[in-house]
Amino acid sequence: MTIDVSTEKARHEFYCHNKDWKRVRLKALKRDHYSCVICKAKGILTTSRLEVDHIKELKYYPELALELDNLRTLCKDCHNKRHNRYQRTRKQWDDERFEW
Repeated sequence: MTIDVSTEKARHEFYCHNKDWKRVRLKALKRDHYSCVICKAKGILTTSRLEVDHIKELKYYPELALELDNLRTLCKDCHNKRHNRYQRTRKQWDDERFEW
C-alpha cells in the first residue's frame, strides 16, 4: 500500500484519518509505557502531552510510515526540540521587545 505524504495536507490527512496509523500509534504508546523516551533516558518521567514521532521523518521515508520500529513516544516539548520547533513564551516576547 502506498501512502501519499507528499504535501502538508496529505500528511495531515494521514495523521488525522488513517486507521492503520492510529493502530500503530497506539502500539508505540503502549510499548513505550505511555511516557516520553527522551525524558525517561534523562531520569524524568513525562506522561502528559505525548506524541508519536517518526524517527526517520514521514515526508522523507513514507515507506516507514507504519513501521513500529521507526516510531517512538515523545512529549510535546521533546518532539518540538527534535524538529527545531521552538515555542516562544509570552515572557520571552516581552523581554525581547525591550532589547535595544
